[in-house]
Amino acid sequence: MLLELEELHVHYGAIAALKGVSVSIDEGEIVTLLGANGAGKTTTLKTVSGLRPITSGRVVFQGQDLAGIPAHRRVQMGISQAPEGRGIFPGMTVVENLEMGAYARAGAKLDAEFDRVFQLFPRLAERRKQAGGTLSGGEQQMLAIGRALMAQPKVLLLDEPSLGLAPMLVKQIFDIITEINQQGTTILLVEQNAAQALQRAHRAYVLETGRIVRSDDAAVLLNDDSVKAAYLGGEIS
Repeated sequence: MLLELEELHVHYGAIAALKGVSVSIDEGEIVTLLGANGAGKTTTLKTVSGLRPITSGRVVFQGQDLAGIPAHRRVQMGISQAPEGRGIFPGMTVVENLEMGAYARAGAKLDAEFDRVFQLFPRLAERRKQAGGTLSGGEQQMLAIGRALMAQPKVLLLDEPSLGLAPMLVKQIFDIITEINQQGTTILLVEQNAAQALQRAHRAYVLETGRIVRSDDAAVLLNDDSVKAAYLGGEIS
């Protein structure tokens, strides 16, 4: 098992955001978390990244309990996140943004990582000297994912990668996510576009108000009537 979340409880003050969440991810999988706004999906990713403290429970990565390990060390260990809202540095060029993704690898040669990102996202190669803030929404999403890949992650955390994108770009982003996984990177995906997420993932968990209420192979949930009604508008698109 590459990553395990064991009975996670996380609070924001007196408010319980996660109430005993347990998730397991094998090496090479795409696992998706589904749920409505406020269900606890982003909190789950932030907890794995070390950006939210745990009230109780454990995050175990490659057999090691991550308790007490700060966020920057988790990046060095192989956990990297592309956050919701992209979070790029608007005044920096594409290349400078990508270099920031490799900050934990000071002194390392980055040629192979730049080659990988530019092969996955040719548009970024064309705009390598352009300021991040002048890119389109889709290009900024590509940059956010590319920046996370610069850290050579063993597991890539993606938070709403299709948010705000046109349908054609949504398919393109998911095609690239699938390719990243096929290249050997494990992915934990949070995504409101449940149809695309379930079509690409191996397994899925459904979160409701901080609790896991369903888990199964993604193909099973994709054809489940209750999941269709709740998250797919009654049909697959």
